[in-house]
Amino acid sequence: MFDYRKFYIDGAWVEPAAPRDLDVIDPSNEQVVGVISLGGTADVDRAVAAAQRAFPAWSQSTREERIALLERAVAIYKRRREDMARAIAHEMGAPWWLAKGSQAGCGSGHLATAVEVLKNFSFEEMQGNTRIVREPVGVCALITPWNWPINQIACKVAPALATGCTMVLKPSEIAPLSGYIFAEILHEAGVPAGVFNLVNGDGPGVGAPLSAHPGIDMVSFTGSTRAGVLIAKAAADTVKRVTQELGGKSPNIILDYAGFADAVYAGTRSCFYNTGQSCNAPTRMLVPAARHAEALEIAARAAAAEVVGDPFAEGTTIGPVVSDVQWKKIQGLIEKGIAEGAQLVAGGPGLPEGITSGYFVRPTVFGGVNNQMTIAREEIFGPVLSILPYGSVDEAVAIANDTPYGLSSYISGEPEEARAVGARLRTGMVHLNGAGTEFNSPFGGYKQSGNGREWGEWGFHDFVEIKAMMGYGA
Repeated sequence: MFDYRKFYIDGAWVEPAAPRDLDVIDPSNEQVVGVISLGGTADVDRAVAAAQRAFPAWSQSTREERIALLERAVAIYKRRREDMARAIAHEMGAPWWLAKGSQAGCGSGHLATAVEVLKNFSFEEMQGNTRIVREPVGVCALITPWNWPINQIACKVAPALATGCTMVLKPSEIAPLSGYIFAEILHEAGVPAGVFNLVNGDGPGVGAPLSAHPGIDMVSFTGSTRAGVLIAKAAADTVKRVTQELGGKSPNIILDYAGFADAVYAGTRSCFYNTGQSCNAPTRMLVPAARHAEALEIAARAAAAEVVGDPFAEGTTIGPVVSDVQWKKIQGLIEKGIAEGAQLVAGGPGLPEGITSGYFVRPTVFGGVNNQMTIAREEIFGPVLSILPYGSVDEAVAIANDTPYGLSSYISGEPEEARAVGARLRTGMVHLNGAGTEFNSPFGGYKQSGNGREWGEWGFHDFVEIKAMMGYGA
């Protein structure tokens, strides 16, 4: 069992100010797999003070010193990648192939990308007689979610370190094991005392005091739109910078073209990837009305191909959702879809056949969905796909954009037409014909999906302030 009840503050593992244990539950079997302590305001104050003390020296560290630290972290991470994968599989139920592959791989990917970006990042440039300087924004609060735990930790910590910021990380209390291992990696890599600090806790106990803390210069948050609003309000009194990557209800427009059947099948499987627990999951599939029945048949076949079960079992493609709370929310939304008249094509409420424990959800497909139904409006965050028919490409674009979210979108069709449709969508990311994300591409969204951009060079810009030194070249 993982015993992770200490916090990492000022270069050392320390006891909480007031210990309050919380069990970490393995969602595949509902058994306790670890224990952490929930922090509070006193722990936040201690961590912020450490970060403030460390900032003057680290903000003046050289590019070469930061590169060396990140390179050491990459090497240690690679050695401990299986430890990271095992933690992720236990804490949030990712199948072993996924935990060991994309989930754990994101951590080293973001660290290595930050090294390459840092080598050539422009911290200073001349414009006329003015010197434009990019300086570290200061002490940062990094608040991360449970669904891609190390991905979101690394894509915030790496650019923060690279730009000379100091930080306090609050991982999700639901999936905190990977964050603890990441802190061990940075400690072994020799991160200077106070530059990186970790305090476990929940939103009210640690997230809220971090967001409102006068010693914090920036909050970088990934999570629900509801929580993002609360964080922005808490941060407003001190006028600190807030960047957010929030919810999504991503449309997947399948155009009427030769690859239609393959695109529907792949789009369905993509919706179920990571058990549907991705903010950018393609959860609204838009298909030509004339091919709606065909799409339902293909999607049902794709759902039947999924293997739900033990994350460590050979052949499992879908693990559990992360918690009992999430399971009940998803069940309620599936029931809502049925009640509102959507056509249940595959799956449905209840545990999958043969499973009696764990937070498992049946891969579910609804057809005949319209964009006013609850399942087309709300982020379900589970393996639930809604298929919506459209009459024309213009109507498909209108339906796709008719959402408060704007994180990602997906289009399958002939390349020229797909590009033209993508140009009309109000989303921060557009995936053409199954293209995936890249570590150097900007990750973030429009509207209520957040603000700012993460990943690669784009992630660096959120962690720097801009100083204009006029008369520098006179």
